[in-house]
Amino acid sequence: MALSAGIFYIGLRYLFSLFPGAVQAWPTKKFAAFGALLTVTAYYLVSGFGVSAERAFIMMAIMLVAVLFDRPSISLRNVALSAIVILVLSPSQVLGPSFQMSYAATLALVSGYSLWKRRRHRESIASRIRLLSPLLFVTRFFGGVTSTSFIGGASTAIFSIEHFHRLATYGLAANLAAMPVVSFIVMPFGMMAMLLMPFGIDGPFWKVTGEGLALVIAIAKTVAGWGGDITFGRQPGWLMPTFIAGFLIMSMLRTRLRHLGLLLLLSSVGMAAFGSGVPKPDLMISEDGVLVALRQDDILATNRERPQAFIFEQWQKALVAAEHQPPTMLAADDRLPQIGKTERHRRLSDEEQKAVGTAMAEALDRTMQGSFACQKASWCVAMLKNGAILVTIENAAYLPAACDTGNIIVTPIRLRLDHCRSGAMLVTGATLRKTGSIEMVLTADKPIISAAFENPQRPWTRHRTYDWRTGKFDTPIAKVSPVVDNSPVSDNDE
Repeated sequence: MALSAGIFYIGLRYLFSLFPGAVQAWPTKKFAAFGALLTVTAYYLVSGFGVSAERAFIMMAIMLVAVLFDRPSISLRNVALSAIVILVLSPSQVLGPSFQMSYAATLALVSGYSLWKRRRHRESIASRIRLLSPLLFVTRFFGGVTSTSFIGGASTAIFSIEHFHRLATYGLAANLAAMPVVSFIVMPFGMMAMLLMPFGIDGPFWKVTGEGLALVIAIAKTVAGWGGDITFGRQPGWLMPTFIAGFLIMSMLRTRLRHLGLLLLLSSVGMAAFGSGVPKPDLMISEDGVLVALRQDDILATNRERPQAFIFEQWQKALVAAEHQPPTMLAADDRLPQIGKTERHRRLSDEEQKAVGTAMAEALDRTMQGSFACQKASWCVAMLKNGAILVTIENAAYLPAACDTGNIIVTPIRLRLDHCRSGAMLVTGATLRKTGSIEMVLTADKPIISAAFENPQRPWTRHRTYDWRTGKFDTPIAKVSPVVDNSPVSDNDE
C-alpha cells in the first residue's frame, strides 16, 4: 500500500515538475496527494477487504489527507489517529498479532525517521563528485533497507516470540534481497498495469510483475531453506506489558529520557531469560474444540492422528514438547451404532447408548494413562493423571454415553447445553466461541482452568458472544459456562 501510494505520489510530482509555470501557480503537491489517495482507494477495493489491507489503507489515507491540510504526513500523531480509527471500527484487532506487530513496526520507523531528521546533515565528499552519484544512490538505498529492516524486526521481535514462540534470524537478509525486486520491478510495473487496464494494454506489464513475484518467492524459499529460526517457550505474563512500556518510552519521548525505555527493555528481557520457568498446563483444548492435547514432560498426546499443523506447532513451541504421540485407533466394532456425518440430530436408543458406554470403558483399559484411544470419526477417551476421564465426541448422539463415562467432555459441536446431568464438565463449541482456547492444570481436587478470553463483554471481544440467529448478544460467559474461573489468561489462543 505504501509503495503504490509512494510511486504514484512521487511520479506525479516529477511529472508536474516538467511544467514550472504550473508548479508555481498551483499546489501540485496536494494534487499528487489526492491522486495517491485515489490510487490507494482503488488498491484497497481490489485487495479483497482484508484486515491488513484495511489497516494499511486507513494509515495511508490519514497521512495523505494530512498533506492536503498542510500537516506533516509522517508523524506520531498520524499513527495515533489511524490506530484510533481502526480500534473504533474493529476493536477486536487490538488482541491480534497483525495489529500489534504492524503498529509496533510503524511506530518504531516513524520515531526513527523523526530522530534521523533532527540529526546534523553534512555534505559528504561523494556527493560533490557526479561520477560517484550512482554509488551514493545504491549505498543510500541499501542502507535505508537495512535500517528499516533492522528497526522493524527489532520492534516486532517480542510480539513474534509472544504469539508464535519463534524469532526469524534471516529476515534482514531476505529483505535486502527482495526489496530491490519489489521496489523496481513488482510495484512499478504493477502500477502501470493497473493504470492501463481500462485500455486493454496491461498484459505485458502484468507478465513482468508476475516474473518479479516469482523471483521474490524464490528468494523467500531460499532464505527459508537456511533455517535459523530460534524457538522460544512460554514467557512470563509480565514480560509483554513491561516490554511495551519500555518500547513506548523509547519511541515516543524526544529527549534523552527515551534511553530509560531501552534500559527497561534490556532489563525485562534479561529477567525473563534468567528467571524461573513458566508453569505448563496438562490439558489443552483448541479454540474450535477439534484438537485436544495432553502433556507429559516433553510429549504431547492428541486426539488426532494428524493434528492441525499451525495450532499443534504453536503448542509444541510454547511448551517445548518435541514428540507427538498419536492416539490408539480402535478397530471397527459391529456392536456400535453407525452414524453418518449427515445424521447430526440422530438419537441413540438405550441399547445403543449402553453399547457405546461399554466400548468407551473397554478402550480405557487398553490405553496408557495420558494417551488417547479413539473410535474413528466418533469419539476418543483418555485417563488423566489425576484419575479423571476425558472424553471427546464428534457427534452429539454420543453425548449421553460420554457424560455417563467421563468427567470432562469436549465436543466441537455448538450445543445449547452447558453441563451434563451427571455433573461432568462439558466444553462445547458454543462455550469455546466465548472463551477461546482453554488449558487446564490437573490437580487432585479440581482442575485449574485458564481461558484465552476471561471477559468477552469487553469491546474487543464482545463480538464472540453475538448470536447471528437472534441478532442479540448472549449472556456473559461467567454466567453460562462452568469452565471459566479467574485464572490468568492463556497464551495458547492461536
